[in-house]
Amino acid sequence: MTYPTDTVWFYAQTDPYAEFSNFAPFGVAIDEDWWPTVEHFFQAQKFSDAAYRQKIRRASTPKQAKGLGMTRDLPLRADWEEVKDSLMLQALRVKFATHPVPRTLLLETGTRMIVENAPGDFYWGCGADGSGLNRLGILLMQVRDELRA
Repeated sequence: MTYPTDTVWFYAQTDPYAEFSNFAPFGVAIDEDWWPTVEHFFQAQKFSDAAYRQKIRRASTPKQAKGLGMTRDLPLRADWEEVKDSLMLQALRVKFATHPVPRTLLLETGTRMIVENAPGDFYWGCGADGSGLNRLGILLMQVRDELRA
């Protein structure tokens, strides 16, 4: 895919717009729990086992939370493929409603395209060759539009 020259790219914590990353240190309060990052929340939602979800919530870093979420020693919740986008959207809405710094940065992107430059992720990011679905970028643009409304 060809992206506009003014595309907003994000991925690593050292990149401009790192605040858009799910690893960024902006916690979210959802379902009476405080999640240190969107990554913690999202990875935990893959599982029906409440104790394992709490283990992920208490992970010391988002990288550790992601690792715990990648296990297949426990089954994924049966409806995972149907609910993962709505759960991500829920967490992003809370993150950007809660934290002024990333919210301001998101709004300052105007109408520019936002792309997660994740070479290994063809679902949430653009993938190595740009052919990925960029679902995270699309959801961020949706949240941006909602914040403006």
